[in-house]
Amino acid sequence: MATGTEEVSVGLRSARGKVLASLMLASGLVALDSTIIATAVLGITNNLGGFAQFPWLFSIYLLAQAVSTPIYGKIADTIGRKPVILIGIGTFALGSLLCGMATSMVALIIFRAVQGLGAGAIGPMSMTIAGDVYTLTERAKVQGYLASVWALSSVLGPLLGGIFTDYLSWRWIFFVNLPLAAVAAWMLVRHFNENTPRQRHRADYLGAGLLTLGAGALILGLLEGGQAWAWNSPTSIVIFAGGAAVLALFAFVQTRAANPVLPLWIFTRRVVIASSTASMLIGAIMVGLTSYVPTFAQGVLGSSALLGGLTVGALTLGWPLSASQAGKVYLRIGFRATAAIGSGLAALGGASTLLINQQSSLLQIAASCFVIGSGLGLVATPTLIAAQMSAEWTERGVVTSANLFARSLGSAVGIAIFGAIVNAAVHHADHPAAEQLSPAVHKVFLAVAGMAIVMLCASAMMPRRDATTA
Repeated sequence: MATGTEEVSVGLRSARGKVLASLMLASGLVALDSTIIATAVLGITNNLGGFAQFPWLFSIYLLAQAVSTPIYGKIADTIGRKPVILIGIGTFALGSLLCGMATSMVALIIFRAVQGLGAGAIGPMSMTIAGDVYTLTERAKVQGYLASVWALSSVLGPLLGGIFTDYLSWRWIFFVNLPLAAVAAWMLVRHFNENTPRQRHRADYLGAGLLTLGAGALILGLLEGGQAWAWNSPTSIVIFAGGAAVLALFAFVQTRAANPVLPLWIFTRRVVIASSTASMLIGAIMVGLTSYVPTFAQGVLGSSALLGGLTVGALTLGWPLSASQAGKVYLRIGFRATAAIGSGLAALGGASTLLINQQSSLLQIAASCFVIGSGLGLVATPTLIAAQMSAEWTERGVVTSANLFARSLGSAVGIAIFGAIVNAAVHHADHPAAEQLSPAVHKVFLAVAGMAIVMLCASAMMPRRDATTA
C-alpha cells in the first residue's frame, strides 16, 4: 500500500502535478474522440448519406494517425516532446473545426484525416513525456491518473455523443474538442518545461509518403473491393499488388534513410515485436467493437443513439479500470503474466459476443464489452511499458511511437476488413434492415474473438519484467 508521501510525489498535488494534469487534458482529446463519434455514425449517414462509406471516417483518421506517429516520435527524440505535442493539439483542433463544418461525406472524410494527423502526436507524446518524467515504479501510479481520463471519457463520450445526435446535431461531437484543446495547450505551455537541445533534423518524408501510399492502397482495396469493383477484377489485383510493392519499397528505403520514419532495428527486439503485435490486435478489436456495437444496438435492437453509445461505453470503461491496476499487477507478477491474463479475459469476452443476437439485451452486450475492455487494459499498459523500458531516452520516442503506430495501423486495417465484411453481408445497402445487419455484425464479433486468441499468443512472447529492466 502506498504511503501518503509516495502518493503526493506523483499525484496532482506534487511538484509535477501540473504536468500530469496537462497530460491528462491532452490525452482527453483523443480519448473523448474515440468514444464520442461511434454513437453518431447513423446520425451522420442519415444527414450526409453514404453508409457504405462510413468506415472511411475511422480508417482515414487512423491511417493519418498511424503514418504520422513515427515521424513525430523521431522528431521528438531530436527537438523535444513539448513542441511536437503542441503542434499535434493545434492540428487536432483545426481538424475538429473543419469536421464540424463539413457539408458532405467526402469533405468529412478529408477533414478526419487532418484530425488524425493531430492525434498522431498527442497520444505518443503524452505517453513519452510520462516515461521521461516518472520512474517505472512511479509510472505504475501515474497510469491510474491517465487511465481515469479514459474512464471519464468512456462515460462522457457516449453520453455527449448521444445527446448531441438525438437533441442537437452530430456536428457538436467535433466542436466540443475546441475548448478542450485550448485548455490543454495553455496548460502545457505554462507548466511543462524541458531543456532539450535542438538539433538539425532531416525528416524521412520519402519513407512517410511510401508508407502512406502503400497502406492507403491496401485499405482502399479492402473497403472498395466487392463494392466499386469485384474482388478478382484487374483493378483489385493491381491495387493490392501495388500496395504490397510500395510497402516493400518502403522497407528498402528505411535501410538507406539517415533518419528512417520507422527504423527497422525495432523489429530485431523481441519485446518491441511482441508489444507491437499485441498493440496492433488491440487496435483492431477496439475499432471493430466501437464501430459496430452502437450500430447493432441502434440498427438491430432499435435503441437510441444515447443508449447505443452507453452500451459500447462499457468497453472503454473496462479498459481504464483495469489499466489503473495493471501497474500493481505487473510489478508483482511481471509483464508477460499480466498481458497473458488480460488476453485471456479479452478472449473470454470475445467468445461471449458470439451469443449476441436480435433477442439480446443491451445489458448482455455491455457485459461482453466490459470483459473485453478489462482484458485489453491489462494488455496495453504492460506491453507498452516493457517496450519503453527496453530503450534509452534517445530511442524511447521511436519505441513508444512504434507501439502506438502498430495500434493505429491495426485499427485502420481492422475497420477496413470489418467494413468489407459488413458491406458484403448487407449487399452494400445504404440503409440495411435489421435482418441484414444482425448476421453481418455477428461476423465482426467472430473476427474479434479470433483476434483475441492471437493476442494471447503474442502475450506469451513478452519478457518478464526483469528481462527489460536489468
